[in-house]
Amino acid sequence: MATIADIAAKLGVSKSTVSKALNNATDVSADMRKRILETAVELGYINRRNSGTVRKICILIENMDYETPNQFGYDIVQGFRQMAEPEGWIVDVVPMTVEFEKLTPYRVFMLDHGYQAAFVLGFSLLDPWMDEFPVCQVPTVLYDNYIKSNPRIASVGCDSQEGYDLAVRHLVKLGHRKIGLISGPLDSYILRARYSAYINAVKRYGLEVNEDYIGLGYYVSESTRTYIPKLMDLGVTAILFSHDVRAVSAITECMDRSIQIPQDLSIIGFDDLPMTAYTEPPLTTIRQDRIGLGKCGFYAITCLLNDLPIGSILLRAPLVVRGSTGPVPSSSQA
Repeated sequence: MATIADIAAKLGVSKSTVSKALNNATDVSADMRKRILETAVELGYINRRNSGTVRKICILIENMDYETPNQFGYDIVQGFRQMAEPEGWIVDVVPMTVEFEKLTPYRVFMLDHGYQAAFVLGFSLLDPWMDEFPVCQVPTVLYDNYIKSNPRIASVGCDSQEGYDLAVRHLVKLGHRKIGLISGPLDSYILRARYSAYINAVKRYGLEVNEDYIGLGYYVSESTRTYIPKLMDLGVTAILFSHDVRAVSAITECMDRSIQIPQDLSIIGFDDLPMTAYTEPPLTTIRQDRIGLGKCGFYAITCLLNDLPIGSILLRAPLVVRGSTGPVPSSSQA
């Protein structure tokens, strides 16, 4: 294991300079401190300054709201804390940006703040730190992302395939044969997974796989405005959505167009956000147990910290049936 002396020798500085930099002393320049941290990471140094007294862990969060109970990330954070804090961990929730990631390597950030592990929420495949995770030795758990062949990285999420299988089966029992998908662009692991899950579920129930029944777009309201009339013109009678927010936007769009739900079109979301029980009509959706996801995130971290190289933990994804799904319109029946 690398020592302060190794870092000092590598940089040609004194051991006291290295020690000061690692302990946030103010009389070491920012440039020197950066060089020392980067070298420490390169050599595999572990900062022991708080070992045995303070245990720190972080939740790194991006592209996800989490500060109030009606926001998606709130329960995930609470579930994680419910498991971690009674065991003596200090949990910091740290908002992230792509700009910050470009300036500061992940391992340098973790070493600098004395974090022993991280739970990472909301990252897309385009985030700079995603390129570090395949070789990173810091115990890290990713929500809705997956890194192959690194025993220090684990993943937690809900079973998208099970969720979409249940959704398509429900719609088929109601007589639907043309089922579409409206999703965000496929620049995240989870949206790719849900896209594949939709294709597999449609095939499993003997339905037509038609790329024209799929709408992908960055902007929620623009996507629903564009794709709902397009899909209905193609005879689609039910639409799955990659997230509840898109499904709720679709309900509003249908109301504006005098499209009745579920009489003219059935809609199914994914997440079961608190608001979905109170839309008009209430939204049928695939539920993610967000408290459970947070608890699983901490459980996965404890496995990694104890040298148990787990891969993925997938929670069940039950279908919550409400008023936004109904029998296929009689005019669409063959």
